[in-house]
Amino acid sequence: MRLRTALCSAGSALCALVLVSACAGGSGTAASSGGKPLVGVDYPRSDTDFWNSYIKYTPEYAKKLGLSLKTTNSQNDVAKLTANAQTFISQGVKGIAMAPQDTAAIAPTLAQLAAKKIPVVTVDTRPDTGDVYMVVRADNRAYGEKACQYLGTKLGGKGKVVMLEGGLDSINGRDRTEAFNECMKKTYPGITVFGEATNWDGAVAAQKLQTDLTAHPDIKGVYMESSFALSGTLQVLKQKGLLVGPEDKKHVFVVSNDGIPEELKDIAAGKIDATVSQPADLYAKYALYYLKAAIDGKTFKPGRTDHDSTIVKVRDGVLEDQLSAPLVTADGGTYGGIPSLKSDDSSLWGNNLG
Repeated sequence: MRLRTALCSAGSALCALVLVSACAGGSGTAASSGGKPLVGVDYPRSDTDFWNSYIKYTPEYAKKLGLSLKTTNSQNDVAKLTANAQTFISQGVKGIAMAPQDTAAIAPTLAQLAAKKIPVVTVDTRPDTGDVYMVVRADNRAYGEKACQYLGTKLGGKGKVVMLEGGLDSINGRDRTEAFNECMKKTYPGITVFGEATNWDGAVAAQKLQTDLTAHPDIKGVYMESSFALSGTLQVLKQKGLLVGPEDKKHVFVVSNDGIPEELKDIAAGKIDATVSQPADLYAKYALYYLKAAIDGKTFKPGRTDHDSTIVKVRDGVLEDQLSAPLVTADGGTYGGIPSLKSDDSSLWGNNLG
């Protein structure tokens, strides 16, 4: 049986790429361990709460789906990702899950896997070129749009904000940055945006935010493209005497992306104001779901799914399952036409970690 490869998605920012191999030796049966199909998952990094949550969920869903699991960690290094893919191939896995943070540089590895008839599912990020079985991702342009509408509403369409960008070598960083800028230019032209490249580095983000606040003490908003910048942002605001509740006129409105437990607690405490809950649990679940589907020879078409998402055709040979990623606020209000969930909503994965 020959399985067609398709492309899988990314983020925060911060995603996993699942590579699924075709049946070995033309026998029509997948290699297995203890009767279960053997798959590999490469974790992109383990230095953020979001990805550590993804790492926690992955073996849980592998067990539920009846998959045997091998794992590696590429530590945000495309060379390690390539090497890890070779290791998985040598181990005879029927699938590999990875989150390529450099979505252009992964192309040669995808081409090699395609040549070996190994289907691919990417999680959180979408490779710039190449085919994969499915991209499992949320709509990252919507992340930037939601952050823009929230800050634009809170600032009354006037003032200054800092955008702490992710890596622009990542489709996630580009999508969030472009959408936020386009929304601000179109809907809130009275707001000045200071875009700061950080390459998903919290220390760099904190340093640039401090510089901006020194030069422009009237900044009233911060958009962090991922929770990588959370700790540093709060530290800088505290040093500047700006870490005060939203009822205080000195308050700086902060929007993040990820929906980790710490963000939800900080929203409830009035330290930050909103986030977009990127579904770490569903990324793990549906990465492995589509991996198993590839092994079983199933195919999918664009349209609504049975799990509150939409599969879209990105380009020929590439489908993306765009999972739900709600705006989260303290009051559960609607901002710029975008509804939100309250930070203590029980449906949020960040409120359900053990």
